[in-house]
Amino acid sequence: MIDINESVMRFLLAFVVVGPLLGAVAVLLPAPPGLKGKSPEQSVLRHGVTVTGVILAAAILLALGFDHHHPSRMQATTDISWIPALDVRIHLGIDGISLPLVVLTALLTFLCALYSYFKPPTGPSPKAFVALLLLLETGTLATFAVLDLLLFFLAFETVLIPMYFLIARWGGEGRTRAAWKFILFTLLGSVVMLLGLLLIGIKAGTFDMVALATDNGRSLTASVQVIAVLAIGLGLAVKTPMWPLHSWLPDAHTAAPTTGSVLLAGVLLKMGTYGFVRILLPVAPHGFRTFAPYLAAFAVVGIIYGSLACLALARQGAKGDLKRLIAYSSVGHMGFVLLGIATMTPTGVNGALFANIAHGLITGLLFFLVGALKDRTGSTDLDTLALPSPDRRPATSGSAAPDQSRAGLALYGKAPRLGGLLAFGAVASLGLPGLAGFWGEMLSLFAAFEPAAGLSRPAFLTFMAIGAFGTLLTAAYMLIVVRRVCMGGAESEAPKLADVQGYEFAAWSPLVALTVVAGLWPRALLGLTDPAVHQLLAGGTR
Repeated sequence: MIDINESVMRFLLAFVVVGPLLGAVAVLLPAPPGLKGKSPEQSVLRHGVTVTGVILAAAILLALGFDHHHPSRMQATTDISWIPALDVRIHLGIDGISLPLVVLTALLTFLCALYSYFKPPTGPSPKAFVALLLLLETGTLATFAVLDLLLFFLAFETVLIPMYFLIARWGGEGRTRAAWKFILFTLLGSVVMLLGLLLIGIKAGTFDMVALATDNGRSLTASVQVIAVLAIGLGLAVKTPMWPLHSWLPDAHTAAPTTGSVLLAGVLLKMGTYGFVRILLPVAPHGFRTFAPYLAAFAVVGIIYGSLACLALARQGAKGDLKRLIAYSSVGHMGFVLLGIATMTPTGVNGALFANIAHGLITGLLFFLVGALKDRTGSTDLDTLALPSPDRRPATSGSAAPDQSRAGLALYGKAPRLGGLLAFGAVASLGLPGLAGFWGEMLSLFAAFEPAAGLSRPAFLTFMAIGAFGTLLTAAYMLIVVRRVCMGGAESEAPKLADVQGYEFAAWSPLVALTVVAGLWPRALLGLTDPAVHQLLAGGTR
């Protein structure tokens, strides 16, 4: 770690938030002749890589300058009056809870821009694509950095329009319907959430999230807290997504381009769970405690539902889409995040925050890999990609020839590096000890064994048992996918596939490395979140 002046830290955080927006404006301007390269499209895509790379460098510098000895303290803060009549302020800051999410967002956006430079998405002008990508980055980074309720809402909503167009204009089959479903679900949830945020701000007399967390709900009556948690929680649950408000997610992932799926799973879903931790837990603890058992119940139903949906998609003959399967797996994984939050304990919330980061790394990698498979084969249909049924016998004289379309990819033999990465992503997703996916889910289940005071322990023990069963189902469908897609002899009828290319290695290797590092050294992340979580749950008094 390095010693950076507080004013420099303040500038770095403001630049990280505003920089992508400036880059989005710049990309719409004509490029100088010397920067056009081989084509205008190439210069635009290079601009996206440059801007996101600079933002990532600034985010890393911000992390290096962060005071890791006091991660519970808000750092790099900017507090400027914006709308005095409503006491709305441009208030920015990061602590041990938000810093990992800021770095994750900057990293995934840069990797998406890098991947798109070498593999541009099929669709309209790259100018619009890069501008929307940068606008999306601004919205997500601002969501994790702002400390005013109304600014949080504005940042939360900023991401909707760019993601809508990324799906609708650069997506695949069914993209228009998926894009409309995405924006209608999230907008309806956001309307309800805004009412809850306004209720808190008006009743408490401030929209400042730090002041509200310190007050810890003392200025809000029990009924106000219950109404606020219900309203805000519904909006956040849609974005998370929580069962049964999840139905927009599989369609959006299936239709979205590769980079859209990576950012949707790796970053946008985290905005919902971050809101639960940053706003509802400290600001309305009584109201949250009222709904915590219901939140946990919905969470474990989502775990089982998502796993069963994945098993149904993975079976032979189901015509299951691999992108859709991974989308449903996200419903299950985010169920563990919600279960950890619902326990209202430091262990559970730390587990939820860890699982957030792990899911962003692992699922981002999986969507990159599935995109690469589609580029090579033209399909993400499991029955097209997968190993044929073991009872299928070779054709004999006088019988029909074997079905060439069902030969299976046999990735281990055809493209061993690609097959190995897919297997790595699968075992990381199922929670193999030693990889990032293990710790968050384990801590969430462990916290359910001893929830916070005032919560029913028998109920949470039941939730823990159901969640633990969900981990077995997760292992089952992930191993089925690996067996069907990766295994099979090199003599399979499927043609040879191109293995991992250089640009793919550059885009994917950071996710692999961080998945291993987080799994072997969980303290690197938990050391940041734990003090901040303790202070947040204590109402800023610790």
